[in-house]
Amino acid sequence: MNKSYKHIFFDLDRTLWDFDASSNEAFHNIYERFELKNKGVDSVSSFKDYYNHHNEILWSQYREGKLSKEVLRGLRFRLTLNEFGVDDEELAQQIGIHYVKISPLLVHLFPNALQILDYLHPKYQLHIITNGFSEVQFTKLETSGLGKYFKMVITSEEAGVKKPDPKIFELALNKTKANLDASIMIGDDPEVDIIGAKNIGMDQVLFDPQGELAQNGASYYINDLLELKKFL
Repeated sequence: MNKSYKHIFFDLDRTLWDFDASSNEAFHNIYERFELKNKGVDSVSSFKDYYNHHNEILWSQYREGKLSKEVLRGLRFRLTLNEFGVDDEELAQQIGIHYVKISPLLVHLFPNALQILDYLHPKYQLHIITNGFSEVQFTKLETSGLGKYFKMVITSEEAGVKKPDPKIFELALNKTKANLDASIMIGDDPEVDIIGAKNIGMDQVLFDPQGELAQNGASYYINDLLELKKFL
């Protein structure tokens, strides 16, 4: 596929920012800070496992507009605490606030993230399209040093819809004055990033660092960010 791309749209979490590594560090901090062992939570891993279960369900509802971010932040921890017989709404709210506060300060990037951005930045206009909370994502970009590479950051809160809704991609194209045929989306989620971009006719790169995803008809497929050099 030979195309002259001018605009590259990156997802942030799990594409450039290693969300899972950052989250894991945050959960260890929470476990100690809120003395969860004394409250009957046997381990960080079990707490995080229950959290991931509830967060996935609630995040899906948030993505569909059925849940506000304010409710999501506390409810996911309240449901997790309930798994250990702890019914403490105030504690859940405190943990929710603390998690959102510290997680973007715990910088973990995927291997070669900065190297590939150094390579791409002089050649293309780089942008972010993210479903994450606006204040959290902008803090991540600032604390990690990623912000200087991106001309535009389009968040789902700004768009009023979340990927894979075509409206967020259309907003991104309008804001950046990018031509669809000269644009490409890079992300880790086959449904949210790849299908979302494909549905508006934008080329896509599926980033799969673990090598466990089906290529799902993506325009390109990579396991390491440096592989972008092969076609960009």
